[in-house]
Amino acid sequence: MAPSPAPTGPRRAVVAGWTGFLGRAVVDDLRRRGYDVALAGRRGPDARWSDGADTLTRLIDGAELLVNLAGKNVGCRYTDANRDEILRSRVATTRALHDAVTAAAHPPRLWLNASTATIYRYALDRPQTEDDGELGSGFSVDVARAWEDAFLAGDLPGTRRVALRMAIVLGGPASDLLARVARLGVGGPQLDGWWPQHGRYRGIGAHPTGGPVPVHRSGGRQMFSWIHVDDVLRAVRFLDEDADLAGPVNLAAPRPVDNRTLMRELRRAVRMPVGVPAPRWLLEPALWVLRNESELLLKSRWVLPGRLAGAGFAFRWPDLAPALDDVAAGRRRQLSPRR
Repeated sequence: MAPSPAPTGPRRAVVAGWTGFLGRAVVDDLRRRGYDVALAGRRGPDARWSDGADTLTRLIDGAELLVNLAGKNVGCRYTDANRDEILRSRVATTRALHDAVTAAAHPPRLWLNASTATIYRYALDRPQTEDDGELGSGFSVDVARAWEDAFLAGDLPGTRRVALRMAIVLGGPASDLLARVARLGVGGPQLDGWWPQHGRYRGIGAHPTGGPVPVHRSGGRQMFSWIHVDDVLRAVRFLDEDADLAGPVNLAAPRPVDNRTLMRELRRAVRMPVGVPAPRWLLEPALWVLRNESELLLKSRWVLPGRLAGAGFAFRWPDLAPALDDVAAGRRRQLSPRR
């Protein structure tokens, strides 16, 4: 049977999992670039996960670009229900899209799938890149492994696939939480130490990894890898139009900082002169109140954008201080009364 003729008309993109802050930003940017954007997610509008494989296949067939950002927000407590949903929401949606791409007569030339830089181990000794990085263990790493395994499985000869291993994105919920901590006056360094053992960070999935709650007495020198949301959008465009990269790609600014520097710059950006250090015994109850986990602040994520840098990508926001100033100014504009 001869293949059907390729669709004609405006460039078309499909964005799945578009309702979060990053998804909305990606959709707006693609539209500015001239894409006709279709949206898939729990509530559609163009396709819902509950619609079945045929609907997703029809939506994806003929699209040039597929971007998948679907997955439950990890800004929560790792209860058993949340742990299961964090894993399921990433793996099941990625598999559904994989089936749709496989079945499409004209699959997208590029599929960008979200992943996370937290896949790498706790690192104080050296930075982690795509080519020499070492994967870690425990809940968050197991989720990332399963997510990428579902994405990169099998052979899709017509589609280039890139796993976006994103560091913490400035401008979204994670940086908002950090800013709240600084505004409350407890924006000193976060100091790891002993804490009663619990099972929330235990491994998950078919091959769970990890053991007891890790304790690293880093003295606030744990590394913080980050990226400004503008550079995420610019990297998406670069991967779409300029670079021929495939497989895992780190989306992280080239100049990560340690936790002490992060909190000092956050205090300056939010104009809070006081920053009480937060040992773990103080941090854990505070994050329980904020319904988050201490992993966000205590894990040493030291990640560099090896493949992006090697391909010639230039970051607009390579340094933390101006990036935080830009995000803080944007928040103040949003909160200021309109005249």
